[in-house]
Amino acid sequence: MIELKGGKTAPLLLDDLNNYDPRRPTVALFNHLVNLPRQHENGGVPSIPWYRNQCKHKWALKDSQCNLPLIIGRPDPKVVSIVAAFCEHCRCHLDLSIDFRGGGRDSCPSEASPLHHFTYQPEISRPRYQPENGAKTDNLSEWEDLTWFQCSSIDCSAKIKIQIRSPRLRPEWVELLTDKDLIKSRSEKAIADDPVRFEGIAVPAPCDVLSNLRTYILNALKYPGRRNISANNKKWLLCLGDPCSELLEHIGFRREDDSWLVPQPDTSELPPILNSLNILLDDVENELLALLLQRPADERRAIKVQYILNPAARSLSKALGTAEYRQNPSSRTATSQGLEHPSYPSLGAKLDFHDDLIKFSYERQLVVDPDNVPYYLESLQTIADGRKSEDLQTLVAIEASSGKVSAQDVRDAYKLLDLDVASAYLDEDVIIGTFQSRVADAPRQEAELRRALQIIGQDRSSEKIQFMASKTVTNYEQALSWLGATTDMDDEFIVAMYKVKEEDNHAEEATARQAVSLIAQHRRSAALKQWLDTGVLGEVEMDVSQAYNRLQIDDRTISDDFVLSAFTLFHHESPSQVDDLRSALRAIAKDRKSQTLLNFLDSGMATSEYPLGEWPVGLANIGNTCYLNSLLQFYFTMKPLRELVLNFDEHKMALTAENLVKKVVGSRKISRQEVQRAQSFVYRLQKLFESMITSPRAHVAPELELARLTLVTQPLEAALRRRSTTTGNRPSLGEINGKPVMGPPPPSIPEAAIHGTNLIEKPAEPQMNGVYGTVEMENSSEETLLGNDPAEDGVDRDMLGPNPEESQQQQQQILEDKENMPPFKGPSERPRTPDFSLKPLGESSPSRTNEQAPMTEANHDFSNSSSPKKAEQAVIAPPPSRPPPFPPRPHTDDQKQAMVEEVQIGAQQDVTEVISNVLFQLECAIKADSFDSSGEQIDLVKQLFFGKQRSYTLNLQGVLRTKEQFFSNLIVDVASGPKDIYEALDGAFDEQEVEVEGSLRPQYTTITRLPPVLKVMVQRVQYDQKKASAFKSVNHLGLKETIYMDRYMDSEDDDLIQRRKESWDWKRQLRVLEERRADLTKTELDLEMPDVLTAAKEFLDQLSGDDAFEVPDGLRHNIEEAAAASRDELASIDARIKDLTANISSQFVDKRELPYRLQSVFIHVGSATFGHYWIYIRDFVNNLWRKYNDESVSAVTDLSPIFDQDPSDRPPTPYFLVYVRENLKDRLVDPVCRNVPEDVLPQPGPENSDTLMDDVILDDDMAMAGNEDGGQGAMAATGNWLKADTKGQRVAW
Repeated sequence: MIELKGGKTAPLLLDDLNNYDPRRPTVALFNHLVNLPRQHENGGVPSIPWYRNQCKHKWALKDSQCNLPLIIGRPDPKVVSIVAAFCEHCRCHLDLSIDFRGGGRDSCPSEASPLHHFTYQPEISRPRYQPENGAKTDNLSEWEDLTWFQCSSIDCSAKIKIQIRSPRLRPEWVELLTDKDLIKSRSEKAIADDPVRFEGIAVPAPCDVLSNLRTYILNALKYPGRRNISANNKKWLLCLGDPCSELLEHIGFRREDDSWLVPQPDTSELPPILNSLNILLDDVENELLALLLQRPADERRAIKVQYILNPAARSLSKALGTAEYRQNPSSRTATSQGLEHPSYPSLGAKLDFHDDLIKFSYERQLVVDPDNVPYYLESLQTIADGRKSEDLQTLVAIEASSGKVSAQDVRDAYKLLDLDVASAYLDEDVIIGTFQSRVADAPRQEAELRRALQIIGQDRSSEKIQFMASKTVTNYEQALSWLGATTDMDDEFIVAMYKVKEEDNHAEEATARQAVSLIAQHRRSAALKQWLDTGVLGEVEMDVSQAYNRLQIDDRTISDDFVLSAFTLFHHESPSQVDDLRSALRAIAKDRKSQTLLNFLDSGMATSEYPLGEWPVGLANIGNTCYLNSLLQFYFTMKPLRELVLNFDEHKMALTAENLVKKVVGSRKISRQEVQRAQSFVYRLQKLFESMITSPRAHVAPELELARLTLVTQPLEAALRRRSTTTGNRPSLGEINGKPVMGPPPPSIPEAAIHGTNLIEKPAEPQMNGVYGTVEMENSSEETLLGNDPAEDGVDRDMLGPNPEESQQQQQQILEDKENMPPFKGPSERPRTPDFSLKPLGESSPSRTNEQAPMTEANHDFSNSSSPKKAEQAVIAPPPSRPPPFPPRPHTDDQKQAMVEEVQIGAQQDVTEVISNVLFQLECAIKADSFDSSGEQIDLVKQLFFGKQRSYTLNLQGVLRTKEQFFSNLIVDVASGPKDIYEALDGAFDEQEVEVEGSLRPQYTTITRLPPVLKVMVQRVQYDQKKASAFKSVNHLGLKETIYMDRYMDSEDDDLIQRRKESWDWKRQLRVLEERRADLTKTELDLEMPDVLTAAKEFLDQLSGDDAFEVPDGLRHNIEEAAAASRDELASIDARIKDLTANISSQFVDKRELPYRLQSVFIHVGSATFGHYWIYIRDFVNNLWRKYNDESVSAVTDLSPIFDQDPSDRPPTPYFLVYVRENLKDRLVDPVCRNVPEDVLPQPGPENSDTLMDDVILDDDMAMAGNEDGGQGAMAATGNWLKADTKGQRVAW
């Protein structure tokens, strides 16, 4: 889209002012008062979007607020003229002031400038709807729209302020004054209260009410010291009374005992009045007058008063200097089509302008907006051709001869080179490469092609392209282009390209050496300079431009973190090129003087530049766990969840039979072993969180066992362990298609996509019987590998991880196998687990003599215990009633290898599975706060992260069936193309057809309960049926910092329901139009249908002169008509698509009661089978975004990687979003939670760069002992964070 900065002549500005309605949302981001008609890159007639139901203003003067310009003569340069008016239809108020006090020599209109030419001043304007993004600047019933313009003439100082204000009388007040039923109701009540007093008095009509209130206001303005009005006054009670108290108090009336005190304006003030109360009363009086004139004629005749409004058109015209200007006589007979043609407003002109004024308008546009000369020249050419004006056509010819090109010339130039002007991937190198290819194919057209290239270079302001068109070498870019080289090619390649050029044409040797010399100077390359002097190339050092190109980094201002991410990604893709990649990283580090990058090159570790006690810690990557690290960082920032984990003993579920019987999570019963596993997970998460708070290091390392419990679900764990006991071959999924896997893939491909079924852009039915999905629990998952009875043993020792004596050494070894190295691969053979079973010892077993001694304080040190129980537990234990449990097995290399491999396999699980596994284990571990009607556990996790949605399906019998269920995240799809967040969310809730009993029936979804933390999953992995392989969609998802969920809520509001239906209908129309457009634009010849038909007609024209071929009569004419018809159809479709898109985008713009703020954005870069993950998290307190990239946590100063589209071929893309409720964000989000002891300081050296989390066997009491209260929820101890405004939500379970 071309950005226009041209101005408007005064007559056009006045016309646009009459059509500008700030009450309506901006359509297609177009502001009638500010913007010019839009010209798209692919050409066609510029377009002017229109509002729905916008008001065509009819302004009437407010005389007491005006300071009108002189009727005769030039404006006074010392006086600010003010035209105050209001609209008779919509009652909006207008204040237009024009100020000449800037000291101009000759104000317009003058001989040099026959009209004012005004340019928009965005720096000091405050339009109600922002032109650049359509956002409304207020949410109030009282608003104002302020726009400033400056005359562009150098001799004129005129500055215009246009202020449009909302009506003073709100809609509900107007209804009180004009609704016959409301008037009758309050009048009959007054009569019923005192029937004798009101005997014979009729109910007043709306005209009576309006007229009486207007009279009260006029009396207050004209007669100071007016007496008060009795509250029992008959006329007052019947017309107004207490139901109108809010309105009356708003305009200055005050109730005091049994009287109403009238307003006390300053009656001595002379026009233009400035007193705020005077202005308020004058505005209300004029609005009442307008409402009176809108009443039916018979009703107005009954009050016998004739009202006449003073039109403001003449005063506005005089103020803007448009009273008299030269007009085009032929405009009086212009057709309606001509009246609507947007080429006139493109120049800031009007249809009735004389040719001389058209010239003036064109010249002013070139002065104020020189970057868009082609656009204005094409508009001038269109007007000249339409008018058949010799003067204007001569001007067009003169402009063309001076080197100016029109937008049509630019489009023709692109077309000649067979380039798509609207393509986002069209850069200088592509254009030049295409030109060189076309010249090689058609050398006779070189002059024509070079002219086209010159036009494109001129339009793009590209010196590189213009150089190629002119065949000269004067700078670095031209030198590269002439040699056919690029910035990422090293010096050796430059010499090679020189030799190719020199061998092809010896006459160009001097130019080739000049090119190499320019490159050597720009790069400061000693190697190239030595080659120029001696013919021998010196030692090559990578140029910084080459370095950035080698890492495919276009923006050199990005942070060091992103540079390291790019280096890591390419290292994983091509480990053999590590030397080249390190050279590139070193060149960038030297150019930036970045100690972080240099430290990384020297030690493989980046350092933190932020105060450790005031900054979040990073998480070390322990082997393909970048996604896990992002997820853990996100959960740590959720304050209620973090407090639950840190105080887990208060919320832990006791393992009693009663609790286990009632335990239902995800609509299914939970086993003892699942609870035990979950509680082990939470304790390890607690340990990590404590380290993240107190560690004096810049980053800590999660336990390997925590990673395993997070990434590996219990069914998968059981399956892997069964497989490990039945086969000698251990699975190794360290690679997919030869590519390393770094974290889990994005959400998996829907099965429907693989089998050819159309994807539906809404959350699929949950793959579950409950919240978390169907979990196939096999019998063996209820048994421990040691054979002990889980009902008797409190802890699964094997689940709790390796021996503490070995964990430090083992984890250090694992840390060396980081994500930046190839994934872990175990040996192909592994010793089989012996097949044996253990029997309980008999009563006479010799082992009884070796029974463990009772524990006392003498043989157990409680000071280092991680158990929450205190020293009073050190009492004589009763004799055991069962054999002692098996001691922890020492972890052999094979067992440690098995754990690592389980983490590797778990890292490849679907992202949604990993997130669900975390929430599932948290719910399993904690006690319930309550239970819903189905028996489902309600707890802090459910309250925090889960909402409810209801689907509506119309069955074959015409009955609307509903189904309500929990949801933990919304799934959106970007497969069909770029979308903004609302478009993506719409796909999850819009009406669509689903199969019901073998027939397609309509279904839509609403939200019945919004969670405080709203998670959105982006479905990026798609399936290519032709290639039978998965791929990642990199279509842009436009995020917004704040979204409003009102439009998706379950509601009985008729207006909201009707808006939804309208939106669905528009989208259906849009799909039909887009399909038809695709039919007309996508042909086998890669040409649009009108071009195909035109080419066919031209071919037949050539054949018609050949006697060997006979062209049927009328065929060429029919094809020509078909081409014209298809071209017209395309233009009509494009216009309708634009209108529908604008309607859809503005349909819910005023629904803003449920705001959610963007809090976290998970980012993935790579393909469907490999890549790297990091997360951006918002700190609302410090108004700061941070990037969490494994060990590194850095501040984000440039938000474009989060919100803007990355044009690269493989851009980082958001795939998981977190929004939090606006009014709860400060209670929910707390990213910085640090409490580092002052006496603990980090020691220098790489060995202290991480805080290693030892894998330890947790104490039985701590790991598995339950809180004996057995059922009180976690909510009470986590504070009253949820007790806040819940307007618009259903929170009852």
